[in-house]
Amino acid sequence: MRVERWHAGGDAAEVAARARELVPAGDSVEEVVREIVGEVRARGDDAVREYTQRLDTHGDEPPALRVTAEELDDALGTLDPDVRRGLEVAVANVRAVAEAGLAEEREVALAQGHRVRLREVPVHRAGVYVPGGRAPYPSTVIMGVVTARTAGVESVAVCAPPSTGSAGHETILAACALAGATEVYRMGGAQAIAALAYGTATVPGVDVIVGPGNLYVQEAKRQVFGQVGIDSLAGPSDVLIVLAGEGADPRLAALDLLAQAEHGPGTLVLAISPEEDVLDRVAAELGERLPGATGAVCVLVATDSAAEALAVAEAFAPEHLQLMGSTAEALAPRVTRAGCLFVGAAAATAFGDYVTGSNHVLPTGGAARFSSALGPGHFRRRMAQVELGDAAAALAPAGAAIARAEGFVRHAESMEARMGQDG
Repeated sequence: MRVERWHAGGDAAEVAARARELVPAGDSVEEVVREIVGEVRARGDDAVREYTQRLDTHGDEPPALRVTAEELDDALGTLDPDVRRGLEVAVANVRAVAEAGLAEEREVALAQGHRVRLREVPVHRAGVYVPGGRAPYPSTVIMGVVTARTAGVESVAVCAPPSTGSAGHETILAACALAGATEVYRMGGAQAIAALAYGTATVPGVDVIVGPGNLYVQEAKRQVFGQVGIDSLAGPSDVLIVLAGEGADPRLAALDLLAQAEHGPGTLVLAISPEEDVLDRVAAELGERLPGATGAVCVLVATDSAAEALAVAEAFAPEHLQLMGSTAEALAPRVTRAGCLFVGAAAATAFGDYVTGSNHVLPTGGAARFSSALGPGHFRRRMAQVELGDAAAALAPAGAAIARAEGFVRHAESMEARMGQDG
């Protein structure tokens, strides 16, 4: 992991932009993905199997696309008891937090005497993409499936790349069983996203696709958006830790930076403090524990004040923001730009990746400026229900005037007809 050390110099936005530039944009995969998506859309299962054999099983005959219920039961039965208990804690906590995010139906009374009811309805089917590659991610299964099921989605399909030489990672399958997935498919990459979006003989299409993935997965999500809804376009992971005041523990901060660096190439980790000696100790702790080449980049930034450290954090809009130390923790109410905020020395980002109940599918690349963590709202639609009755006569003059100003005469006549006027 590469480590750099800077001084903020009073320009928070410039520091944030400079840090982002340390992770160069990946090569464009647009045309490759367009070909894969087009092939899957045209040839369905045959194309999915061909790309799976070429890209995931590397020439070996791929297993059946759909995982059977018996395989899920077997995986759950052989799961390590400690892992099962951990997953059950995660399922319960993610469900509890997701339930708190469900909006209740409301009615709004308007001045003209009518009411508008705001309803939320779940989508019919959702797809959850679970990355393979570096490691299996049963935690991502839970974050996506439990949230979708809590939102009221009846059919939730999970897809994950098959492991080379095996039918599927047992921990992934066990997590699918615990979380309540209704279908599980052994497929990954752009071909999986295309199959979920357009449907094949084996894979019914879905309404929403969520979950992180590599460049090919994210580009495929971008290309199928509009055919389906998506959560976001996830990029490399990042964490920013502000250390200031009593309780700012350099050892814990270094461990948290290194933990996030485990996500590998492109990961960006920052520690910011107005206390130079704290950054010195963070650097020393990193030096003692620095792993081999992970491809991650670490930046230690000195500021003139805790307020300036917060300004850099706000400009950076991190996926994960940790506030450690009494002075830093006091800034929590002022934070407006973070995928998830962790307050206090005990609140390591790693807890959020697994068991706190907060969702770990978070906006990356500064998207916390405008985007939110995965939640029930990604699987639900808000729909207004309008009933007018006698209020139509009161509303028609106002509506008709606007319609005529826009040149839509029939719109105006449609409304005026509810006043008893001739069409």
